[in-house]
Amino acid sequence: MANNIQSNLSKDKNYDDEALKIGIGGKLSPETNEGLYKKRMKKRKEIQSKRLEMRKSQKGLVIVFTGNGKGKTTASLGMAVRTLGHDQKVVIIQFIKGAWETGEEKAFKKLFNNITWHSLGEGFTWETQDRIRDEECVINAWQIAKKYIEDNSYKLIILDEINIAFKLGYLEPLEVVSFLKKLHNQNNHIVLTGRGAPKTILEFADLVTEMNLIKHPFRDQGIKAQKCVEY
Repeated sequence: MANNIQSNLSKDKNYDDEALKIGIGGKLSPETNEGLYKKRMKKRKEIQSKRLEMRKSQKGLVIVFTGNGKGKTTASLGMAVRTLGHDQKVVIIQFIKGAWETGEEKAFKKLFNNITWHSLGEGFTWETQDRIRDEECVINAWQIAKKYIEDNSYKLIILDEINIAFKLGYLEPLEVVSFLKKLHNQNNHIVLTGRGAPKTILEFADLVTEMNLIKHPFRDQGIKAQKCVEY
């Protein structure tokens, strides 16, 4: 079985390389003759069909949105909307946020029935100024999160800012990975957000996206956090 998997991965790689070589078309393609361009795109479609045919398996995914750029929680909320659109249940557990109600929380509660929202943090460290209480909140959030993760009726579990909890030393990444490894027949997807995702989490995850900070109005222009943008 292992040999078959390796063989399929090798074929996948070959098709990926061919797709990259052919390109995505448009005015990036070198052809000046439309007939030759159509021939190139026909070949690209054939390769794409083979790529899709090779990838038939499905499973519950561990997804990480990290990096110093803006958009990590926002990306996870986009997945939540998509999941709710398929009439599946979503739970959002916030490990750090919770001292204020955000626009997204108000909207989700107002528009959707299949959403469960737990804001279990009490704010940033410089606001709480109590790391003992902060750690208690994180541990409580993780205990609640585990129950939802084990419940396959929830298709999407978002662990918002859990990476920050790791970074602050309130929760061990290995504890989370060990718990997830013990699960069987999991069909739900688990999203971990927050900057500074630890190596243990990155290596275990199925999908990792890093948001890269290029410009930010708070840092570059001295503009404060605003409704509809930050919360």
